[in-house]
Amino acid sequence: MQQYQEIIRNGLWQNNPGLVQLLGLCPLLATSSSLTNALGLGFATMLVLAATNGVISLFRQHIPNEIRIPVFVMIIASVVTAIELLMHAYTFALYQSLGIFIPLIVTNCIVIGRAEAFASKNAVLPSIFDGLMMGTGFCAVLATLGAIREILGQGTLFDGADLLFGPWATVLKIELYQADSHFLLAILPPGAFLVLGGLIAAKNAIEARRKARQQHKGSIQRARVTHVSTN
Repeated sequence: MQQYQEIIRNGLWQNNPGLVQLLGLCPLLATSSSLTNALGLGFATMLVLAATNGVISLFRQHIPNEIRIPVFVMIIASVVTAIELLMHAYTFALYQSLGIFIPLIVTNCIVIGRAEAFASKNAVLPSIFDGLMMGTGFCAVLATLGAIREILGQGTLFDGADLLFGPWATVLKIELYQADSHFLLAILPPGAFLVLGGLIAAKNAIEARRKARQQHKGSIQRARVTHVSTN
């Protein structure tokens, strides 16, 4: 149980691939212009991480150390191809919107990094769970970026949700404000850099405040112990 708790903390916060490791920035910045696109790529990456981690962990003892990286890439490419074909069949409009960034998951540093750092050294279930948590952390950053950029740039939220969830999801679209022209800085890649920088700064500020509180509590406890011992 402690191992799984550590995996959750690492994936969602302490070692988040988007905010801490800064991996996979190309799709992170390029496809997060809307919440729908961000969720589509985030879900695909999460499935790839979980599936490849499980397969690599299952066969880790049978993969020669000298050729492990090419084998990892072959497994990742096979899983990505399967997910790409599923998206082509069931979410074709979203597949067209994401374009080249679906097959580019093969070269995403997060996937190969977790395969090398975790899946190749741990059992199947923890490896799958690690992939899910890392994918969830990456998807959360993508979704936050997409939501902020869509709100600032277009004044909407969940625009095009039907591309991901089906025709019924058109009711999810929220129009927060109307504007004669879009805020292009938020929609274009420079806006993604600025928003991501703000998210990283916010996380660092939260971490700094948490450490300051812990140090303050520790100093109070030490002062109490000193006071009791002297009395």
